[in-house]
Amino acid sequence: MANRPNYSAKMELEKQNKFAAGLMSDRFPGVSGIVVRMTYCQIGANPVLMVRTVNFSPASYAYFKMGCMIKGCSDGGFDLTPVIADMVKTHKKLKKGSLACSGSVDNIAVDHASIDYEVAIQYDRVKDRARS
Repeated sequence: MANRPNYSAKMELEKQNKFAAGLMSDRFPGVSGIVVRMTYCQIGANPVLMVRTVNFSPASYAYFKMGCMIKGCSDGGFDLTPVIADMVKTHKKLKKGSLACSGSVDNIAVDHASIDYEVAIQYDRVKDRARS
């Protein structure tokens, strides 16, 4: 029960951050969809923690910060916002890379978690033809 207020506050902050990010249709009007595939990795005997796919539509919030999956990690996560913003700006359709968690965990290495990501962006066909 002691964690319930902390969890509620954390969820409320995330809700506010999503709202502040705005909708995809407003922030990236020429984008019809984004698919982010991630492989969460950790230090240890079983390095792959989870494989996850997240889909964003024009009605989704343009909030691309994914939380760290390591229990006890504070102020961590993986912010794909600069990656996606650069892709849209340069009209790239696919990008692969990796990011390290920006947070910290007591008694665990600084590089305790990372993700390998693949971002695929689909652009509106009408606006895509206009660029050609």
